[in-house]
Amino acid sequence: MAITRFAPYRDVVSLQNRLNSLFQDFNQSQAGTDPVVAAAFVPPVDVYEDEHKVVLKLEVPGLKREEIDIQLDNHTLTVRGERKFEKEEKQENFHRIERRYGSFYRSFTLPNTLNTEQVKADYDAGVLRVEVEKRAEAKPRQIKVEVGSAAPRVENQPAA
Repeated sequence: MAITRFAPYRDVVSLQNRLNSLFQDFNQSQAGTDPVVAAAFVPPVDVYEDEHKVVLKLEVPGLKREEIDIQLDNHTLTVRGERKFEKEEKQENFHRIERRYGSFYRSFTLPNTLNTEQVKADYDAGVLRVEVEKRAEAKPRQIKVEVGSAAPRVENQPAA
């Protein structure tokens, strides 16, 4: 059995270091150094693929199609937008505000197996769907195996 020295303040120092790290990350995000952390909200995304394409579905309800910016640069797909808080002229007494407002930024690195010239985007019912086609060489191929088409091989015959 190993003997461990008792350090009563070890946990307190660890907690202080973690809190300092948290506040340092928060201060950096407020300065605008990291656009992902500085974003007001991060829309959830589903990414899946089939044999012909890769599909990304982002939930961005409450936005108009014109408020979404999609860019593809050097195999990096970037989706940006902003959901604005709508103020009315009359004074309202909010009891709770749970929806997130502000700008968002999502970036995805696409593999080289995708054809970045074949990208489609569709926006319906608050869901942005981006499809990127696979290159022909990346798609699976069916190879047909012929039965009995090869000539029978005979052993121990001298070469002619």
